[in-house]
Amino acid sequence: MNSLNWIDLTVLISYAVVLICMGAYFVRKSNTAEGFMVASRSLPAWVVGLAIMSAYTSSISYIATPGKAFDTDWHPWIFALTIPPVTWAVNKWVIPYYRRLNLISVYEFLETRLGNWARLYGSLSFLFYMVGRAAVILYLSAILMGSFTDYPVESLILIVGLVTIIYTLLGGMEAVVWADVLQSVIMIGGALFCVGYLTFYVAPGPNSLLSAAWDAGKFNLGNLDWTLSSRTVLVMVIYGVTENLRNLMADQNYVQKYAAATTERAAKRSLWVSAAIFIPLNAMFLYIGVALFAFYVLGPHSLDPAITKGDQVFPYFIATEVPIGIRGLVIAAILSAAMSTISSTFNCSATVSLLDFYKRYFKPDVSDRASVVFLRLTTVFWGGLGTAFALLMIHAKSALDIWWQISGIFGGGILGLFLLALMKTRLSAIQGILAIVASVLVIIWGTFIRGDAWWQSNIEEIVVGAIGTMVMLAVALLFVFLNRNARTIRI
Repeated sequence: MNSLNWIDLTVLISYAVVLICMGAYFVRKSNTAEGFMVASRSLPAWVVGLAIMSAYTSSISYIATPGKAFDTDWHPWIFALTIPPVTWAVNKWVIPYYRRLNLISVYEFLETRLGNWARLYGSLSFLFYMVGRAAVILYLSAILMGSFTDYPVESLILIVGLVTIIYTLLGGMEAVVWADVLQSVIMIGGALFCVGYLTFYVAPGPNSLLSAAWDAGKFNLGNLDWTLSSRTVLVMVIYGVTENLRNLMADQNYVQKYAAATTERAAKRSLWVSAAIFIPLNAMFLYIGVALFAFYVLGPHSLDPAITKGDQVFPYFIATEVPIGIRGLVIAAILSAAMSTISSTFNCSATVSLLDFYKRYFKPDVSDRASVVFLRLTTVFWGGLGTAFALLMIHAKSALDIWWQISGIFGGGILGLFLLALMKTRLSAIQGILAIVASVLVIIWGTFIRGDAWWQSNIEEIVVGAIGTMVMLAVALLFVFLNRNARTIRI
């Protein structure tokens, strides 16, 4: 592949310098714990909306989503199409309650409704989930950079991780969110350029390559079979609803941004802003994947034999087809998508570490100044851990599939707990733990015990988390029923 021209390198280095300078600029605004965690609750709706959209959109979207469309079809778009109904429900029932409680850590809500055991499990699951997410995103970013340089992927993971840690460490949530605004502009601009550039090659003419891709079923949303054993429309709807509920109701990465909005109304509007941008943006990424299929598989161009995964196709196209200078901007756009997500991941992980562990169990009366020091130290810790785990992703077959598995394993139990909390379910600690254990066992079975035997799972892996959630709810509600009968008998 082509190496980066000095113009492209200048663009990328300038971008990294700007981010670090933004972090330095917001240092003074992050010198209190509230400033570091929720930007002193001062952010307008459009800014929070862009930050939430950036949490949805990462290098997973920029590289793995086109890769999945290249390999299959448009079925991932169903995930995006389930966002509006979930947004409506969260705006109606969740955000008003969270804002009234003045929450910063969403897992405090679990303790209020279910008990300390639920808060502990929820916060631990979140931290593991965020480490996995950061690892996947850093890995995909390194694949991109590895397409243009002679540096090993391991070194590139370290570089991207370090730059992100530095500006997050310095500026806290305010630096994260305002960097998201800059990164969103670059990210959307890069996607639009790639759409236009590819369309110029594959759409014109009576024998359009894009029409041939349509005939090949590349724009299909999946089949309508009523089965959970393959990537059907039903499976994607279940996954989309449960994953978006988990994101918008139970994920600190999103809820912490609601807390940073100026008012409840601004928090609600921010969700609609994010949905209005993400849905068409996700469609653009899928279109890029189909256009790449038309460009390389149906057209006269050929891929390098070293390209063996759909995740590698878009970086290869950028390296070999996009003009110098513009190439640097497109790479910056993909890095923007990555850094905007993992910077929020590092900040929120530090917040959970402080509020749900250090202040809750070790030093409840910690001073504000000591809290800021702790937040900065744990930002470095979680950033370093995510970077380390990214090194383990190098030989993954499909980064998007790996991410969906991580989401199911660590997300299913969290969503179940929040649904139980919203229903004001009364459980003892041992009953709650047994419901969690049942959910985790089902998730492990569905993810790892796979085959055609009667005792093995043939369920599509991305809905295993949703099934784990339903099992948790069923077991918990059974305990509720038994508790009520026991009280009736005693009376």
